[in-house]
Amino acid sequence: MGDEWNNDPLIVDPLNKAGFSSKISYGFIGDEHPKCLLDIVNGKIVNAALYSDEKIDWDLRADKKNWEKWISKGFGLTKLGPAVATRSLQFAQGDYRQMIRNPLLSRPFLRHFVLMTKLGTTY
Repeated sequence: MGDEWNNDPLIVDPLNKAGFSSKISYGFIGDEHPKCLLDIVNGKIVNAALYSDEKIDWDLRADKKNWEKWISKGFGLTKLGPAVATRSLQFAQGDYRQMIRNPLLSRPFLRHFVLMTKLGTTY
């Protein structure tokens, strides 16, 4: 995913403009720890790995069924609000409201789900 992400100006350019550097983890609702981690520096992935007790800035959680659905069918703006409202997508760490109100963050966030569909990412 790193190469796809780092070569996508719709992700990298706005995140770099926003000065976005964070550790983003992904996991399942109810699990103690997330499964994987992306280390982002100035909008680019510098490391993608299994989670191993790092400090996390953003921790996204969903059940396996929803991850599989979003990875195979995509995840657009029309799905984001309902997913968060119904707690299908949970931000265990990170400020959802800050992200969604800032187009420099929200557009790349939605775009990265498009990359997941292209790569056939699995959890």
